[in-house]
Amino acid sequence: MVDVLDNKRAATRFRILVQIAERQPAVSQGEIAEEVGVTSQAVSEYIRELVDDGLVEKEGRSRYRVTPEGVDLLFRTADDVRRFADHVTGDVLGAMSEAAYIATDDIAEGDTVTLSVRDGLLHATPNSEGPATGVATTDAEAGTDVGVTSFEGVMELEPGSVTVLQIPAVRTGGSRAVDSATLSEHCAESDLVVAAGVEAVVACRQAGSDPTVPFAAGEVAAEGAERGLEVAAVATTNEVGRVTDTLRDADVSYEVLEG
Repeated sequence: MVDVLDNKRAATRFRILVQIAERQPAVSQGEIAEEVGVTSQAVSEYIRELVDDGLVEKEGRSRYRVTPEGVDLLFRTADDVRRFADHVTGDVLGAMSEAAYIATDDIAEGDTVTLSVRDGLLHATPNSEGPATGVATTDAEAGTDVGVTSFEGVMELEPGSVTVLQIPAVRTGGSRAVDSATLSEHCAESDLVVAAGVEAVVACRQAGSDPTVPFAAGEVAAEGAERGLEVAAVATTNEVGRVTDTLRDADVSYEVLEG
């Protein structure tokens, strides 16, 4: 288990280091003691230890600063805690929770079902032969929603990608400066088309590919790619940065082309 969760002393040490980072350079040991729930004397001892370990440096009376080594420790420990939390919410609680799937065939409550993602949506098939399975909690006819729990295994899903098609702003030609045939080809090859900006929406419509989503393009494109879809994100020049920032934050593969 993560040290800060497995060891009370390590947890207290981490919390005090966080408090110093938050309050530096003027550090009140009394305030930290109240926040962490230990005595001021204990805080003083922990700080002395952190200084000795090179994680904190003293700049004067009641003035401390976290060193680069201390910052690195904070990042690494926070990452460990985050991964453990992801394990709990995803692997442990996820297996205990119930989610809705689309039944590909008639399903009876209690059936073991194979789980898959099709066209970006969760599907359940009545058999137990797939790499990811669950147990139906409701009856369902084909094409309707079915509750599933007791998840096991991992669903096979190849992540998709996003092609960001840049459309000129209206002052530089807007949709009139777009090669509709090229844009139509890109959109036709995609599973999902989203747009950001009026010029982008108009360009899509002129190319015969009315966008499924005419706003929040970055967020929808990222989620679509994570669900295995190939996405065309058509964006006006001044919207491209917002879209690509969102895709980078989501760690989604993308390329930017002229529309």
